[in-house]
Amino acid sequence: MKALKDKIIELKKEKNAIILAHYYQDKEIQEIADYVGDSLGLSQVAAKADNPVILFAGVHFMAETAKILNPDKKVIVPDLNAGCSLADSCSAEKFGKFVFNHPDHIVVTYVNCSAEVKALTDIVCTSSNALKIVKSIPEDRPIIFAPDKNLGKYIMEQTGRKLLLWDGSCVVHEAFSFDKLIALHKEHPEAEIIAHPESESHILKVASYVGSTAGMIDYVAKRPSHKFIVATEAGILYKMQENVPDKILIPAPSHEDNTCACSECAFMKVNTLQKVYDCLLQESPEVMVDSTVIERALIPIKRMLELS
Repeated sequence: MKALKDKIIELKKEKNAIILAHYYQDKEIQEIADYVGDSLGLSQVAAKADNPVILFAGVHFMAETAKILNPDKKVIVPDLNAGCSLADSCSAEKFGKFVFNHPDHIVVTYVNCSAEVKALTDIVCTSSNALKIVKSIPEDRPIIFAPDKNLGKYIMEQTGRKLLLWDGSCVVHEAFSFDKLIALHKEHPEAEIIAHPESESHILKVASYVGSTAGMIDYVAKRPSHKFIVATEAGILYKMQENVPDKILIPAPSHEDNTCACSECAFMKVNTLQKVYDCLLQESPEVMVDSTVIERALIPIKRMLELS
């Protein structure tokens, strides 16, 4: 494993490439990345990258966003099959008709969607800045929010704004078992429950803190509490634990009776260290986005970055 990591680091220098990785990637990939972050942080770094090659270890829509921000650079991914159930729940064709039928609405889309859906959007958001972006829109303007209905419901509760929601969701964040979570908390009553806003409402109601992956990591680092139950994809625990080695982190239980009893994204786990090496060596697979789509999708992404 060490030899493979060393090869990747050498190859990265040779090709003047930058490796970006999401918090949900396996720890071996996070360890060799130049930057590990959430969707907002990764977008911000991608926008400023001056490397000719960007290797994006995450899921497909994240790499597409990097390509939109860097149309003249080569954006590569370890595996094109690293998709996203949430992005898949909102096709550009169906969403285009939905938007067409509500012409008076401002369209806000969560970054977890395809480049084509972003191209139909007025402003993109992430879980880190969704509340700020919705609050920035005049109150007399109706809003379409897509594709995540759970994040949309959370925004409505927090802002008092009425949103027209697309019926999409993330299978990972809907996999948490409320009954198991309550039972786990009874075993660890001193633990704080923290959750990602893509989770269902009943999970969010029992959480001490609701926020993005970066927000959750920051919250755990700053809180005096010694123990936390973490309701998001289990990959976050590596970076979170690295920041707070003396604290106890417990993954929230899922409905599935799996080996880790936690919720993992199968799409994120498609990427492996070997695939990262092969991808960098061959500079393939490359993420391609139609130039017209890039031109249209760049506008709402830039609006997001300006507000962030």
